Order: sequence, then structure tokens, then C-alpha cells
Amino acid sequence: MSPRLGQGEALATWGLWGLVALATLVTYTRLEPDVLYHVSVDGLAGGLGRVVVLLNYPFALVGIALAVLPRRAWWLGAPAIALCAVVAVPGVVEQADLDVKPVNALPALGVALVAGLTVAATMRVGAGLAPHAPWDTGRIVLVAVILLVSLPWLAAELGFYLPGDVGLGEELWREPDGKLLPAVHYGRHHGFDGSLLVASALLLSRFPPFGRPSTYLTAYLGLMLAYGGVNMVQDLWGEQVVKRRWVDSSIPSAIVPRLHWIWALIVALAALFAWALRVEQRRRDTSRRVILRG
Repeated sequence: MSPRLGQGEALATWGLWGLVALATLVTYTRLEPDVLYHVSVDGLAGGLGRVVVLLNYPFALVGIALAVLPRRAWWLGAPAIALCAVVAVPGVVEQADLDVKPVNALPALGVALVAGLTVAATMRVGAGLAPHAPWDTGRIVLVAVILLVSLPWLAAELGFYLPGDVGLGEELWREPDGKLLPAVHYGRHHGFDGSLLVASALLLSRFPPFGRPSTYLTAYLGLMLAYGGVNMVQDLWGEQVVKRRWVDSSIPSAIVPRLHWIWALIVALAALFAWALRVEQRRRDTSRRVILRG
């Protein structure tokens, strides 16, 4: 029989993204679009619009995992997943135009349904955390590394630069569209999105997934880890290595799926991470059986 696990990890994930959404709202409300990245609306409307786009990408990708967790509510989880998955349709979120569009309401509605699922699950099973997992030490180390490398992006998210040459925030760099921007522009970065996806996957993978749906959840969390990690490294390499002129070669973009070696790498890493999570689950199940027999 499966234990009644609380929704602590899910609630922590919501809390993490809630703080990010608040920072996005404040930064995109108070700063002019010219110093941000591919937005054109200023003031509160600009801030709210950018938060809606954030709910589309990348948070809707996290929403899919959150919707799988309360398995008893599949009748609500299925449409929530379908709406969140709309973000993968070309044109829903475009890197070259991050202003909010009417179609962005669909993934945002999916996220709202996921929030309802999490609330209902919390009312049913509580807000406790899962018991200790074998890879928890590794999770803590990875989160610490992610936080360290994400400091320039976190500062940009809050609308300021780190002092001196730390994070390379103020050096000007000409973007492919010809626009002259700081090397690490104010506002959101896809590398920071990748960091948050990895952190979310590490949190949610602490749930011991029981039964057949766990296969899909574990595979998806493995994909989140791989996709987020590759995008984090790609943006970090471009902003902190290439823009310092240490090397000339950049890592290809991995934001949009395509037939390319970078996506072959993501798929291979996703399989590796999913396998590692399954190994952890088997170890956790073995330990639980030993405790129950004792």
C-alpha cells in the first residue's frame, strides 16, 4: 500500500516560482522596455503581461509534472496537462517577441487548474515532505551550484547588476538583431529558466512515485533535468565565457526542439537522469520493505 505522502515538494515548487513571478512583475513594471529583452509594453501592463508569458514558458512545463502527482484527480489533471502543453505549439511563446498574446491564456489556464489540483491534494494528504531519499545529498550540492552560477541572472531578474566585473553585467554586447545591450541584460534569461527547471525537477523527484504512472513522471522529470541543465549551461557559456572573449565557439541554442546534436544530447541525458531516478526509487522501496519487515 502506498503511503499518504504530503504535498511539501509541490508547495515548495509553487513557492519558488511564486517568488520568481513576483520579481518578474516588479522588474518589468518599473523598468523601461528598452533595457529589457524583446518586450515593448511598459508599466503594470508590461509587468503583468510578462508574468503571463512566464506562466507559459517555462512554468507550464513544470505544471505538467505537478499535474501528474495527484493521480486520483486524472479527470482534472488531463485537461490541465493538455492546456499546459499548448506552450510547445510554435508561435505561442517566441523568443523574439515576449509580449503577451491571447493564446497565452491557454497555458495560463492550465497552470490555474494545476494550482487547484495541488490545493485539493494538500487538503487531502497534508503538506508534509517525502522521507529521506538516497540522492538528497546530491540534490543539495546541485542546488548550491545552481544558485552560485545563477547569481548574475538572479540580479538581472531583480533589475540590477552585481558589483564590478562579477557576472559581466554592464559590458555592452551587440545582439544578433543589432540591438546594443549589456552582456547580461535586465530581466529574464533562459539560462535562469533552465536553472529553475532543474531545481523544480530535483524537488519533485523526491516524491516516491508508486504504480504505473511513475514511469511517465520519472521520464518527464529526467527530461526536465536534461532540458533545463543544457539550457542553463548554454546561456552561462555564452554570457560568461564567449562574451568575455575567452573563446569564440558558442553552444547552439537548445530552447526549441529540433533535429540537432544538442537535442540528441538532451535526449541522451534525459534517459540517463530518468534511469538514475528509477535506481533511487528502487533503493528507497528496498529500504522501506526492510523497515516494514523489521
